[in-house]
Amino acid sequence: MVTIPAQDIKRRGIGAVDKLLEREPVHIVKNNHPHYVVMREDDYQTMMEDLALARIEASEADLATGRVQRGSSVDLLKTLDEPDS
Repeated sequence: MVTIPAQDIKRRGIGAVDKLLEREPVHIVKNNHPHYVVMREDDYQTMMEDLALARIEASEADLATGRVQRGSSVDLLKTLDEPDS
């Protein structure tokens, strides 16, 4: 994990982060704790696409195993409103 204190960025400017970003995302430390993560836009977009794909795959797996059923939210509300038998 590459880290840089926030004070260094204030003192040296964003160029200090640019150089570190060549290797990997940069954790900016504020008050001795990682506070921010800076990453290249391409890496961020890839991460978001991977996350969306993983969510779709998880939803499809739930549907395939019967953990979720197709239906409208109105059907769901009707089911929730029915008294327990």
